[in-house]
Amino acid sequence: MPDALINAQFFTGTEMIRDKVLLVENGRITGFIIADAIPAGATVIDCRGYLVTAGLIDLQIAGGGGFLFSANPTREALEAMTEAILRSGTTGFLIALPTNSYDVYAAAFRVIKENHHPAILGLHLEGPFISLARRGAHTRELIRKPSAGELHELLREAEGVVKMMTVAPEVCTPEIITILRDHGVTVAAGHSNANFTEALKGFEWGIETTTHLFNAMSPIHHRDPGLPGAVFSSEKACASIIADGIHVDFNMLTISKKIMKERLFLVSDAVEENDRGAYQHVRQHDRFTLPDGTMSGSNLTMLSAVKNCIDYAGIMVEEALRMASLYPSSLIRVSDRGKISPGCRADLIALDNSLRLKGLYNNGKMNYID
Repeated sequence: MPDALINAQFFTGTEMIRDKVLLVENGRITGFIIADAIPAGATVIDCRGYLVTAGLIDLQIAGGGGFLFSANPTREALEAMTEAILRSGTTGFLIALPTNSYDVYAAAFRVIKENHHPAILGLHLEGPFISLARRGAHTRELIRKPSAGELHELLREAEGVVKMMTVAPEVCTPEIITILRDHGVTVAAGHSNANFTEALKGFEWGIETTTHLFNAMSPIHHRDPGLPGAVFSSEKACASIIADGIHVDFNMLTISKKIMKERLFLVSDAVEENDRGAYQHVRQHDRFTLPDGTMSGSNLTMLSAVKNCIDYAGIMVEEALRMASLYPSSLIRVSDRGKISPGCRADLIALDNSLRLKGLYNNGKMNYID
């Protein structure tokens, strides 16, 4: 029998719906009905007047629950990360792997394939075909020149778990982009020193988005608009942005949103404290750094990013929620997430008036957070 979710304001991803009941059956959205039409035998769930919306989608998160996955590509780490990320209101995510060795990639592929969880959408390989000049916190020795043969081997080993890959367009050829797209991988430009022309060429070749806009890329300059300028001028290219006020000033977030509109979406780019392997992150009070002080990742959740958009960048609630759900799921062509619509997964979050997470409906059960 279905579950009937009552007493909520529902945001579907396109509209607010009040005074209706949401039916869910076998983990999928059935649709909205009036209260008098609740089927006999349905389990009625009181949503306590909260705002209920689709669970958030993060296309770039490297750690959580005490583990940095690239340093601990194990089942234990995967389970701890998944539990912690779900508790934050993010119900679907790509695990980000920074530029790494083939052994780490292979171990990560194996663990993801052997431990399926519906919240884990796959891997986002950030590198290894990136710019030395814009490597940021990535390990110099592990960055490699693009090779069609190596890429084919990597994707063959991955067997479909790689869903996104960040590359520097100026070091790639059209062949590299085509190989990735032919394997169903969404290609992002990032950790790149591309000039305006090189970046536009990358978009023409099939790069669809940009990784953490402004960070680890050529800057906007009045004599060369760089990669950010190319994204702004494009009619189709998307971009993720880290809305913590540290990686990107909130005023620049406001400007970017006005220019890019629905092409701009949120990622956390969150890491975890770690003292082993190629990527050692030190927890500061509001961010993570490498031991030498280089900024290396955020201490952000997707829900806090949503709230920052509203509080500091003048973005409306509905649009901020879309930036963290509908837009990222659409980019990677996951059609059954990021919205409340018949047939979609019933991954739902309940938020109070301050957008604090108060409940999570997942796997056919509502868990409330006091």
